[in-house]
Amino acid sequence: MKDVLAKIKKEFLKLPKEIYKHYLPDKIENSYHQFRWLLAFGKVVCPEYRFHWPQLDWWYNQEFTDYLVRFNEEHSMNTFKRWNLLQYLKQVTTVEGDTVECGSYTGASSFLILKRNLQSSYPKKHFIFDSFEGLSEPEEVDGDHWSKNDLVTTEQELVKNIKEFEGGYKMFKGWIPTHFEKVAKKKFSFLHIDVDLYQPTFDSIVFFYPRMNSGGIIICDDYGFSACPGATKAIDEFMHDKPEELFLPASGTCVIVKK
Repeated sequence: MKDVLAKIKKEFLKLPKEIYKHYLPDKIENSYHQFRWLLAFGKVVCPEYRFHWPQLDWWYNQEFTDYLVRFNEEHSMNTFKRWNLLQYLKQVTTVEGDTVECGSYTGASSFLILKRNLQSSYPKKHFIFDSFEGLSEPEEVDGDHWSKNDLVTTEQELVKNIKEFEGGYKMFKGWIPTHFEKVAKKKFSFLHIDVDLYQPTFDSIVFFYPRMNSGGIIICDDYGFSACPGATKAIDEFMHDKPEELFLPASGTCVIVKK
């Protein structure tokens, strides 16, 4: 650590004095000073990384922090995506239709969806589709980041994590899209796709897009991530002749508001 700190000072001493002092204040008296040292550390150790401002009010939202701790995500790279998901869910409170999730993992997003469904103007059932065997076999289009059965979890862990919403959801175990036809007559207000790979992403949006009510929201969690090129390609291919534009938040993912 001492070597790294010495390297940081050496690099920043090359800069004009006022910039050096801006990045490396002599005294660390508050969180802003801490952030500046952290930023300098990052610029040396991982120069391509772009830091976020730490003064965001939602970072200190206790209810949301408790939720992150519950799913062991307080310091994960999903925090921005989780907060954004919560905001998108607010937009469909007055849109009629059930909610659906393709790929649930341990239930972090299911928890937010189910909790928000309780505040909806319409009764909503949440439908969960997951293999509980991890990912299927990646194709060439998916790159080399993933392997078969990555991200495996169990039905029991999911049920445990959303136990207070019993009766508000129905779960289907199997490879996507094995059980989609069981909800073919349903209409939806919210779709969350988080399956990482091309084929299940494509199958999910092909089936659910025409079943989305006007004003409903589709989220593809993996869109725009270099680790998930197949998911991005699947959405682009399907949406290229559709009237909706893709909204691309800075945190990653894509958002589609059904016309």
